Amino acid sequence: MAIDRSIIGSRSPEHSVDVERGRLRFFARATGQSDPVYTDPEAAKAAGHRDLPVPPTFLFCLDMDNPDRGRFLADLGVDIRTILHGGQAFEYHAQAYAGDRLTFSTVVEDVYAKRGGALEFIVRATHVTRDGEPVATLTGTVVVRDPKAA
Repeated sequence: MAIDRSIIGSRSPEHSVDVERGRLRFFARATGQSDPVYTDPEAAKAAGHRDLPVPPTFLFCLDMDNPDRGRFLADLGVDIRTILHGGQAFEYHAQAYAGDRLTFSTVVEDVYAKRGGALEFIVRATHVTRDGEPVATLTGTVVVRDPKAA
């Protein structure tokens, strides 16, 4: 299945997420964070933060809260059994905190093929903002395998 390059520039519907302290604490424990700045609001404030800071990769978890996250590939006719995670990159512009409401806006930046079309790559950038101001850019690559290719 060839993915039409005309999807470059297309946007998925925005979604917003409230950053909750409980989820931040859970993530900190799950990822082995021992610094109390990620679990104790008083320690965070003593370190110069206004509340619990959002750990770097937690923004990816928040993006997964998108109620339509599977729709993009379904609309392309991609069978999710043929996809692989091809990469993830993070660029940070500002610190996010518990209590923030973050908005996620995703755009297709590139589509290309390798191995004679056996592997197709879809590169999407998700722009994270708080009150319209940039917080981060998450760039993810999905690889779509052609099940007919050997």
